[in-house]
Amino acid sequence: MQSMSREGDLPFELINPEGEPRFLVICDHASNALPPGYGSLGLNAGEFSRHIAYDIGAGAVSRLLADKLGCPAVLARFSRLLIDLNRGADDPTLVMKLSDGAIIPANRNVDAFQDAAEFAHRLAHFYEPYHAAVAGAVSRARAAGAVPAILSIHSFTPVWRGKARPWHAGILWDRDDRLPMPLLQALRQEPGLVIGDNEPYSGELKGDCLYRHGTQNGLPHALVEIRQDLIADARGQEEWAERLARLITRIAVLPALHEIRHYGSHADE
Repeated sequence: MQSMSREGDLPFELINPEGEPRFLVICDHASNALPPGYGSLGLNAGEFSRHIAYDIGAGAVSRLLADKLGCPAVLARFSRLLIDLNRGADDPTLVMKLSDGAIIPANRNVDAFQDAAEFAHRLAHFYEPYHAAVAGAVSRARAAGAVPAILSIHSFTPVWRGKARPWHAGILWDRDDRLPMPLLQALRQEPGLVIGDNEPYSGELKGDCLYRHGTQNGLPHALVEIRQDLIADARGQEEWAERLARLITRIAVLPALHEIRHYGSHADE
């Protein structure tokens, strides 16, 4: 586990804000750090090297991808154990009390009904600033006359509950298929890759980050899940960032990706 540095007091990292406005990279679970005053949330320090604390490799891939696309990126600077940026503000898993067998002692009473003051503090000082940064990047793109395609980068564990996951990566999406479908097709044409369609998770989650910034704004968007063992080192991170940048640049010529279209969400049904 790391601590958020004095230079990193903002709860988000904003990269290349004036970059190529056609794309926006975001990473909700980029860091396992905690802000000053939170210690380790009562956990053993070793827990912060696990998936429960952050998406291993996703932050590095996001930075490399933004660099290759020359576009803005917004990355979280704190652990999902503090508050999960990829959940709606009313989601009961927003502040996790138990995650993959680990009890988080300092989160025990942090919700809207018990320690409401701490819950509100985390929303105001960590959750909302990150989402405001994403919204700001979208606004800058729109002011430049662009419709930004949002790429959310995540990673998943190779094994879940004793069962190996067969996918090298997955594309998560809801109703808007403008970016997910061509990206799925392009990745499946890459030699040796097994690519999941809404695997290992579903992209139909009301209030999540892409629901808020993609679906509700009518912007093309996709969540990319990469298996963690493939991006645990610099070589794998570079390989996946190069691959995604190459394929996304090719896909970007599609006219539908440059229009505002409102598809709604399966989560609203």
